[in-house]
Amino acid sequence: METENLVWLRNDLRLEDNPAIYRASKNNPIRIVFILTLKQWQHHNVSEARIGLMLDIVKNISMQCNELGITFDVLKCNWFSDIPEQLNNYCHAHTINELWFNRETPFDEEQRDLKVANLLHKFNIQVNALAHDLIVSQPVFNLSKKPFKVFTAYYKKWLLMLKNQNNNVLRLPNKQAQNVNNDISLLEKHQFAYRHDLWSPCIDKINSNFVTFCHKKLFTYENLRDFPNTVGTSLLSPYLSLGCLGPRTCLHQINSTYKQTNGEDQKNWINSSWLRELAWRDLYRQLMVHYPYISKNQDFKAKTKTIPWREDEIGFEKWCLGQTGFPIIDAAMRQLNQTGWMHNRLRMLAASFLTKLLFVDWRKGEKYFMQTLIDGEFSANNGGWQWSASTGCDSAPYFRVFNPTLQSEKFDKTGGFIRKFVPEIAELDNKSIHNPTSIQRQKLNYAETVIDYKTARLKAIEIFKYNNSQ
Repeated sequence: METENLVWLRNDLRLEDNPAIYRASKNNPIRIVFILTLKQWQHHNVSEARIGLMLDIVKNISMQCNELGITFDVLKCNWFSDIPEQLNNYCHAHTINELWFNRETPFDEEQRDLKVANLLHKFNIQVNALAHDLIVSQPVFNLSKKPFKVFTAYYKKWLLMLKNQNNNVLRLPNKQAQNVNNDISLLEKHQFAYRHDLWSPCIDKINSNFVTFCHKKLFTYENLRDFPNTVGTSLLSPYLSLGCLGPRTCLHQINSTYKQTNGEDQKNWINSSWLRELAWRDLYRQLMVHYPYISKNQDFKAKTKTIPWREDEIGFEKWCLGQTGFPIIDAAMRQLNQTGWMHNRLRMLAASFLTKLLFVDWRKGEKYFMQTLIDGEFSANNGGWQWSASTGCDSAPYFRVFNPTLQSEKFDKTGGFIRKFVPEIAELDNKSIHNPTSIQRQKLNYAETVIDYKTARLKAIEIFKYNNSQ
């Protein structure tokens, strides 16, 4: 019987442009496993929406494997700690000599993989843990061989490494001889709700949406990405977070799109503003490797660890429900609750509001986002919240406190986004809708503001200033 290599898929849910699959299938046929760890995911605050989309994507991958003659098995256990023994048993049952996977960055995932490797090595099973699944997977260090703590400097080095590495898209594995009919009945037993009308789990549809974004929106992304009532962003974040789009695939498509333009744009793909956003994702992932304490609910900055955050359960609940009395914040939170997704600028506004105005600990907001977002990726979510709370790497200066009304007037000028998600005030004119009067609020049954902006802002700055001076 021919030896097979085993590939373990995690948050790299794709067959094409997958280093573990590509390398494992070079000399031997492969089989693939995906492991359900529902209790662990729930412990990590992974949202039902994300789990639901993930499992449906896994079903699609299983069907792809059927066509390619690749055995695809779904295993199940409760916790990461159960995985080493389960994989060891699986390898022995199927005479597996090599396990392949792409490394992940959070601390718990790194520890899980280390324990898998330690156990399998005892039984002479080779474990191939490949580099992290990033655009630039190698550590990006400064001249002192230390991680960058400022994005701009990191980005310059990141671009240099990007230009000098091999960015060829890794092909799909070859069709294997045997016919298979993979059993995914274990997945069918678990149903998790998400907006199927908004987020397709079909691999072909995901790739098609990506190509469409590049051809139609890549060049307008920089100018339109801040306006929530315009579909100016990629809407690909759920798929990027689950690894459905490979790093080299992203680079290839960006480069290809620029090459199809005329003039100087052909040379400027490396300066794409969307590529810059992907660099932020890389940075946040790498920070978790270099500074494992970030994975343990700790501030990145030592000086902010003593900030006396307020206990305000009423304010926090109103923020969660979109009932703060600030229309743009309420619209943002209701978008999150209704769709499992929130526009990126609104994420900054909502996070700034919770941490700088309500002065509630950023960890509470981070947790709520993770429990609700369909694209809730631990590193990016943590990085974004710590940026907004001025506790993180290269974060917003502590005295930067977004004014919700001014931001609303600037980025939702006619109130179209607010009207969509805060329908009770939809009849207001384009000016009043950003900050209704008390009479308008009473008439339309819309909440009064939970805080006075000016007072809350000054108080937050005062506390941060004192804390930073110690």
